[in-house]
Amino acid sequence: MQLAAIDLAIIFSYVAILITIGYLVSREKENHEKNTSDYFLAGKGLPWWAVGASLIAANISAEQIIGMSGSGYAIGLAIASYEWMAAITLILVGKYFLPVFVRKGIYTMPQFLEQRYDSRVKVVLAIFWLGVYVFVNLTSVLWLGALAINAIAGVDLLFGLLFLGLFSAAYSLYGGLKAVALTDIIQVVLLVIGGLVLSWLALDQIGAASGGGVLAGFSELTRAAPEKFDMILSKDNPHYMSLPGLSVLLGGMWVVNFAYWGFNQYIIQRALGAKSIEEGQKGIAFAAYLKLLMPLIVVLPGIAAVILLPQLERPDQAYPQLMNLMPSGFKGLIFAALVAAIVSSLASMTNSISTIFTMDIYSRYQPGRSEKHYVRVGRVVAIVSLVLGMTCAQPLLGQFDQAFQYIQEFTGFFTPGITVLFLLGVFWPKATADSALVAGIGSAALSSVFWYWWPELPFMDRIGMVFLFCLSAAIATSLWQGRRRDGTTPVASEVIAVGEINFATGQTFNLAAVGVTLILIALYTTWW
Repeated sequence: MQLAAIDLAIIFSYVAILITIGYLVSREKENHEKNTSDYFLAGKGLPWWAVGASLIAANISAEQIIGMSGSGYAIGLAIASYEWMAAITLILVGKYFLPVFVRKGIYTMPQFLEQRYDSRVKVVLAIFWLGVYVFVNLTSVLWLGALAINAIAGVDLLFGLLFLGLFSAAYSLYGGLKAVALTDIIQVVLLVIGGLVLSWLALDQIGAASGGGVLAGFSELTRAAPEKFDMILSKDNPHYMSLPGLSVLLGGMWVVNFAYWGFNQYIIQRALGAKSIEEGQKGIAFAAYLKLLMPLIVVLPGIAAVILLPQLERPDQAYPQLMNLMPSGFKGLIFAALVAAIVSSLASMTNSISTIFTMDIYSRYQPGRSEKHYVRVGRVVAIVSLVLGMTCAQPLLGQFDQAFQYIQEFTGFFTPGITVLFLLGVFWPKATADSALVAGIGSAALSSVFWYWWPELPFMDRIGMVFLFCLSAAIATSLWQGRRRDGTTPVASEVIAVGEINFATGQTFNLAAVGVTLILIALYTTWW
């Protein structure tokens, strides 16, 4: 794709503005040095709009935009369940989990696990998350982002990797979470505007053939490709393995969503940095509405490409090729939106990697050091993680035809166990540290068995089945240990008294929750 001078001007202006704002919001008052709360939790001063925007900016990256547009081209609107189901999951996380995490005063998810279970669970999960974030999430965002830039603008892969890594570090490294979250406002605005413009222009081109506009284009799209607007796939659908019918609504997707939106450090860290529980809950509700909007941005363009670009060799070419159809100026805007999605995810991941390493690993073996020292360690770790990600991206992902599938398959081995140990840790006082380890280790073992011996089992169903097995094993382990100790259950040093947690939410959050629920009912009723 050839970028005109105006496109390049838009892109360079975006880069310059973001770095400038990142520096300005990172500055501290005179005679005040950043402490760990400032750097890792933005001083617990984030307003709701920053929390919500940052949640979405951390979530949406190249694999979502390119991958989900490709899935829209191949599968259709059914892939939007990943976005729409996430909206209701966010509401539940805001009401039932955020109050617990805030009450515990934690920086990280491993820190919560130590308080609830013991240090073994904390260290095991901290090491696991560091490995996943660096060698799966960070590398995939860098690699897929570089591939997207290469496909769209012809930039060499090596230069693309360097550009993305250096850009994300330039505006986020000094300021920490505060710089990431506040600049994410710009990122999300750009992402939403760029995505909506692409969808609008694509539908307008479809409608132009019949002398109409955008609405006529959407009507023509639903008429010409009705199979792309089935939300629940039947067993005879060739893509049933990816989205197995009602299991999407009733099965494994709930497990995936809770693990991601409720217990994932680089997601929930934004809500932990809110000014208050109420402000965090408002931010989560804002993010839920943005998730309802996302299919218009990342799925609809792929479906439109079925009409505009029917001869694509691969579905993942849909988004880049659609950009070629856009007029000059709009190309630069949409390209900047894509880069915004990539670098905001990178900044979020590196900040969370540095938080977990510094607060859960380093401070354990180097206690009592100054706040300034821990912040400096966090910055060094962020740089090291970026270098590792750029170095390992091509060796780890270069041989995969579908890098997004690599992410899903790997993380899916552990997702059921993580969900079990958090659910039991919050809501069942009898859960023991050993039961948490059983759930975590059993998740990986059982997932491997199912993956190898039952390959025809849909991924989503496998997640659900492993979750039920791990849940049963964890409960059985806890009860068995309790009986062995004459009725006294050996739980963690600090069991959560759920009755003491105030789960009541404000009127704004309650109205938002009702709105999300009604919208989802309307969407699934319409496109069932």
